[in-house]
Amino acid sequence: MKSETLPPEPRQRRSREKRARLKDAALALFYAHGYERTSIEEIAKRANLATGTFYQHYRSKRQLLLVLMDDLLAAMSQLSLHPDSDADPRQLLRELLARAFTTDRRYLGAYRAWREAMLSDPSLAQDWRDIREWTTQRVTALLTLLQQSPGGRKDVAIPPLAEVIDTLCWSLLDKPAFMSLELANARIDAATQLIYHALFLDTPQQRATE
Repeated sequence: MKSETLPPEPRQRRSREKRARLKDAALALFYAHGYERTSIEEIAKRANLATGTFYQHYRSKRQLLLVLMDDLLAAMSQLSLHPDSDADPRQLLRELLARAFTTDRRYLGAYRAWREAMLSDPSLAQDWRDIREWTTQRVTALLTLLQQSPGGRKDVAIPPLAEVIDTLCWSLLDKPAFMSLELANARIDAATQLIYHALFLDTPQQRATE
């Protein structure tokens, strides 16, 4: 993050465990109450730690939020966007969206807190623009590869489509964490169909089976 230097990972196992508890507590409280209504004291209490311990790990609530968002981006970066040339594009899109959705749901609290905090913090707003540029670039790279697959629509302008899909994927984080598995799968299926039909031409055989 450009707006602030993040603390290094602790070397000692006990310190790493305490930091993990603070992160988990912040994610839960940020999701339940938002950024402004969550205090450092409440985060420490939920983590069963003293308030002073919080300051041994993080300079401020803002720095903790930056760390949580950095963790989310690190998890997203682990998602492979280099599809096998023999893979079925529709199934590939479905699997990728499912993995992304599963990864991102853990960070619903961070996303909610970030959106709230950046309204009054220009540095966070700039960080958010940088984040969106990075995620859109990753989506662009994936769509560009898929477009070269058999049936890919060569006349589709990838950059604007990537922006739309990136916005769609982030919007999934606006949904409640307690969404049922059935509803989550339905949303993933709908997103898969939307992206697939925007990028590929169906064969007559495919249209006959849908």
